[in-house]
Parts: sequence; structure tokens; C-alpha cells
Amino acid sequence: MSTRRRGQAHDGQTVVETMAQGDTEEKPDLRGDRRNIAILLFLYVLQGIPIGLIAAVPMLLQNRGASYKQQAEFSFAYWPFSIKLLWAPIVDSLYVRRFGRRKSWLVPVQYLLGFFMLLLSVHVDRWLGGKDLEPNVPLLTLLFFVLNFLAATQDIAVDGWALTMLKRCNVGYASTCNSVGQTAGYFLGYVVFIALESKDFCNTYLRSVPEDVGMVTLPRFLWFWGITFIVATTLVALFKRENDVEDAHTDARYKEEHELNIHESYKVLWDMVRKRPVQILAGILLTVKVTFAASDAVTSLKLIDAGVPKEKLALLAIPVIPLQLILPLIVGKYTNGPRPLDVYLKAIPYRIVFATVASVIAYVTPYLISGGEVPVYYYVLLVFSYGCYQVFLYSMFVAAMAFFAKISDPAVGGTYMTFLNTLCNLGGNWPNTVVLWLVDVLTIKQCTTRPDNLCQDKDEQQACSSASGTCEIIFDGYYLEAAVCVIYGIIWLAVVRKWIVHLQNLPNKAWMVVKPSAYRNKRR
Repeated sequence: MSTRRRGQAHDGQTVVETMAQGDTEEKPDLRGDRRNIAILLFLYVLQGIPIGLIAAVPMLLQNRGASYKQQAEFSFAYWPFSIKLLWAPIVDSLYVRRFGRRKSWLVPVQYLLGFFMLLLSVHVDRWLGGKDLEPNVPLLTLLFFVLNFLAATQDIAVDGWALTMLKRCNVGYASTCNSVGQTAGYFLGYVVFIALESKDFCNTYLRSVPEDVGMVTLPRFLWFWGITFIVATTLVALFKRENDVEDAHTDARYKEEHELNIHESYKVLWDMVRKRPVQILAGILLTVKVTFAASDAVTSLKLIDAGVPKEKLALLAIPVIPLQLILPLIVGKYTNGPRPLDVYLKAIPYRIVFATVASVIAYVTPYLISGGEVPVYYYVLLVFSYGCYQVFLYSMFVAAMAFFAKISDPAVGGTYMTFLNTLCNLGGNWPNTVVLWLVDVLTIKQCTTRPDNLCQDKDEQQACSSASGTCEIIFDGYYLEAAVCVIYGIIWLAVVRKWIVHLQNLPNKAWMVVKPSAYRNKRR
């Protein structure tokens, strides 16, 4: 099944957790911080809404006849969270001091998010297409890319504000707000929306009198959250005071990591790129997820094609959410040591196995679903396989985060962590986009009434329909991709394992980008 895109937003959370680990000598004291924690939690919930909505759009497109090439095109809308490092130094360095370092970006960005959702609510139904209209995928991709860009910028501002909004002893709660808030927002924007948008779900579980539409439409959903963003942002701008920048920097938690201006930030990034160990690590991070691309990007869409209702697929996330919250805590016990990548290496073969299981389930789904009814045991099978897959996905994720925290130069820890997370996220985005695009290229179709018609484009498909035929799949490129990805993964693991072990054995000084003397001078 497809992995959750929400995982791409965790780099700020990890930085907060890393900084919080240095403050373990002070016990948390929530007096005076309860309202701040509630505000942070709400801001992260708002951040999760557009992330969830963007995850829901491919399912809507699939039900409206979008091709896999169009799905690949829309997948670029996910990219801003993976490349936000490119403009994060600007957000951190440019601000209006009288208004507040983080509010200078948070307030205008959230207003833009609100107004952008209101704009989308007016036209999005037409752009999504329908019975007589083709989806306007290029425009949808551009608009949702901008929406995700704004959400990623809001994430940068909120992550930074979390460190000064809370007292030093409570800064660890920021990671909890991030995880719980984003999960809740994603759940509202994806699971709740898909369920309430489905007429079948609403008629079965929520209505006494059936209707032809769901209880919520995408325009109404966007309108509601657009208004919510505008009202919430106005309240934050008027009533929430931000700590003074200079006062915040006198706090002891900033002694480990000095502030960088724009020029210093980009210079540090360039110094990182030039280091040989970082180059090897980048090669690993940018290639490892090719192994799982077919499973992550295409399987859920194939299940929809086979007749599994999209709202039922979305609801599969409900039993898995507790697992996703608990797994990092459990896996963390095995990665909080000198060799966290041992867990990473052990998880890869099992994740390959369950990625293969997902493809097998997609293959047999048309034979298990008869008469449009999906049996209960099929959903149990989906939940079990998806849950097992998540175990090993999160094992790799937590192990990678632990290794990043271990090797990051403490003089520029936040920048270093965000850079490594950017590589990790890009390593997942580009294979998914390529695999989605190749599905149609590798798939062979044929018109049932005209064998010379291969249904390669809309014109040929319409010609087939005019001849009272249907386009049937002779060879499904998805299964070829799934097989190639698994074979690639086995070869990749055999070749790259020694490099992963090599990187783990390097001393921490091999990863440093700031000389100790310069670090000491900066701290003075």
C-alpha cells in the first residue's frame, strides 16, 4: 500500500527532538506553557490539513479517469517539503523584529493559505474534471504545489517558533505537538474528507435516507478550512506575543548551535556537499527507495482500479495510526546506540518482502472482489500487510534519523539535520514520480473490437468506444515495475551494504563542517 506523505514533514520535528535531548537535566514544568503547547498543537494541525488534502487528490483523479502519467505529473505537488531547505535560511534570517521573527512569516503565509483555499474552492471541481471534462492536471499540480509550498514555509516558521515559545525544560513537547498535530491534520484532510466525500460511505453509515452525493464536497471542505486559517491567523497575530529575538538567544539551549545568516547558511550547505562521506550518504539516500517505489506510489491506485472503494482505503489509516505513533518509541530503543544503521540494514529485506506482498494483493484483488462487494477478510488482509510494512518502514526511518543525529556537526546541527532529511525525502519523491509515469509507458492495451487499436491516447480510446469496444489491458506495466524494483533492491543491498557499514564506522570528526576553533570563537 502507499506510504503516507506526511512523513516528509518530519525534519523540523527531528531537529527539535535533537535539541531537546540536551536538556534532559531539567524536568518538564507545564506551568505557564499549557496555552503555548495548545497553540503549537493547533498550528501543526493546520499544517497537516493541506498535506492530507494533497494526498486525497490522486484518489479523486483516479476515480475521474486520470492516467498514470497524469498522476506522475501531480506527484510534483508533494515536492516542496522535500526541497524547503532551499529557502529555509531566508525564512530564518529575514524578519521584522517589531512584529516577531517567526510571526513575520507565519502570519502572511497562513493568510495566503487561507485565501488560496478559498480561491481553490470556487474552481476546483471544474479543474478536477468529470464525466464530460478532462482533469486539468497541469493547473492542479501548479496550484497544489503552491499550497504545499506555503505549508512547508509555515512548517519552517512554526518549528523555529517552538524553540522560543516554550520554556527550556518543556522544549521536548514541541516534537509531540509536531507528531500529534500533523497526524491529526493529515487525518482530517485525508481520511475524514475522503470518507465524508463518498456517497456510499455516508449512505451506509451516516444517513437514514440515501442521497446521490457525499456529505462534504471538496469545494466546501476547502472553503471551511480557508475561513479557519484566516480566523486563526488573525487571532495569533493580535493576541499571541512572540518572545524578543535577543532575549531568546540568551537562553542556554542556544549555546550548542549558533545562529547563521543567509550567506553562512548557504556556505555551510556547500561545505556539506563537498565532503566525501556526505556524498556517499547522499548516493545511498537518493537510491534506496527505488526498491519500494512501485509499492509506495502505485499499489493503492491499482486497488482503486480493481474496485476497492477509495474511502475504504483511506479508512485503513485509522488502525495504523496508533502503530505509527508507538513504533518510533519502540524502535528508538534499538537505535539509540553507536550503530543505528544495523537496524536500517536488517529492516530492508523485510520491507522488500512486504512490498512484494502488496503487489501480489493488487494482482489477486480482482479475483477476490465479486459483484462489487469487498469481503471483510480482504480488509483484514490489507490492514495486516500494511501494518507489517509500516513496522519496517518506520524502523528504517527512525534508524536513519538516529544516524543523522549522531553524525550532525553540533555547531550547525539544525542545518545539517534538515539537509540530510532533504536528501532522504528527495530519495522517495523522484522514484515515485518516475514509476508513476512509466506505468502507462510499459502497459500494453488493446481494443476489444479493433485489435489494431492499442488505446495509447485519448483519441484511440474514444475511437475504441465509438466502435462499441473497450480498452483491455494485455500486459500491466505495474507488475513489471514491481518485479524490477524488487530485483533492484536485492542487488542494491548486496552492493551498498559495505558502504553503509563504512559510513557507520567513521569517526564523528569525518562529518564536521565547522572547525572546532571557529565554533569556539562563534560561541564567544
